[in-house]
Amino acid sequence: MGPHPDLFDECRVVRAYGELDLTTAPAFARDLEDARHGTGRLFLIVDLRGVTFMDGSVLAPLRAAWDDCHERLGWVRVVHTRPGAGLVFQAGGLLGRFPRYASAQDAWKGVPAYRAATDRAT
Repeated sequence: MGPHPDLFDECRVVRAYGELDLTTAPAFARDLEDARHGTGRLFLIVDLRGVTFMDGSVLAPLRAAWDDCHERLGWVRVVHTRPGAGLVFQAGGLLGRFPRYASAQDAWKGVPAYRAATDRAT
């Protein structure tokens, strides 16, 4: 297998919109849990491009999703474009676990935003 899976059926996408904070984190956590139903290998893309505000309350559900997917020999990749999400991941010590992807397609291919920008410049 290459850097990304061959079967798209194994990939699921969760998209979030608006504010992700203490009041909305439980619904976000349920969305992540619902996306992980079933058994077998799982690849999960979490698209946060529609999120206008995010605080640390989303880190626990994302870590749980990451743990579950990795136990199932898959991955979780996060798409975000606003600097606030990156600051939350940095404050939580999770930038290494959740590097930024600029689009769901880049996440699917395993091309983080820093690498995609470098590839486009050459």
